[in-house]
Amino acid sequence: MKQPPSDFGKRPSDNPESREVFQSALKGDSPPFSWSEPFRALWWDARGNWESAHEIAQELTTPWGSWMHAYLHRKEGDLWNAGYWYRKAGIPQRGDSLETEFEALLQALLDADGNAV
Repeated sequence: MKQPPSDFGKRPSDNPESREVFQSALKGDSPPFSWSEPFRALWWDARGNWESAHEIAQELTTPWGSWMHAYLHRKEGDLWNAGYWYRKAGIPQRGDSLETEFEALLQALLDADGNAV
């Protein structure tokens, strides 16, 4: 029996290649369908939709996903839960501004071409 290709059922990824492209996409009503889930989570957060961002982040089982999850709980003021997710991500709990942490999350994705590192 012929096996389906390894990318069967996955969306093609057309992730933003720069911060500027990401920012310009914020003008839309929803994140581009072709973006990876990590970029989509950041898009929803940037648009102020914590719930949608969290829904995606909690399904990402990578260190980056745990970091994003930590950031979202820090943003809502749940520092105990954020601390758990920072530990799971293997990074120290952050104390810088939320804007600075968002930029670090975005840059990590841009550097990894949208793969949840």
